[in-house]
Amino acid sequence: MSRTYTIRDLTKEFSVTARTLRFYEQEGLLSPERRGQARIYCGRDRGRLTLILRGRRVGFSLAEIREILDLYDIGDGGVAQLEHSRKKFAQRIAELEQQKKDIDDSVAELKLGLENIAHRLSEHEEQARPAPRVSGFSVMPAEG
Repeated sequence: MSRTYTIRDLTKEFSVTARTLRFYEQEGLLSPERRGQARIYCGRDRGRLTLILRGRRVGFSLAEIREILDLYDIGDGGVAQLEHSRKKFAQRIAELEQQKKDIDDSVAELKLGLENIAHRLSEHEEQARPAPRVSGFSVMPAEG
């Protein structure tokens, strides 16, 4: 008999809430067996949950995750799933690399802006300082 898991087992193992598991079930991503009110998850559900959480962590939508998971069930030994996953992964890598470039460009622009602000503030402070005075003496122009 294959190992089964309760909702509590999976919430502890994956650090997710029971609500999260029920949501994934509602979305058709998990399909636990029901025994009365209890949900009993099989190894397949546990594996699917692993893939769902990995997919979410790297930014896949639930629809994209569903596409990948559903391809496992077509009976070709997982070839279609692997090919589709490879394409989706490559697309996601390209998107993340572009986001990284955009973030790096934004950070560089903000740093330049900070330098400009600091320079302008120091100029303003220099202009606002009173001229130095020599106390107790009055400087008279030379007569000539």
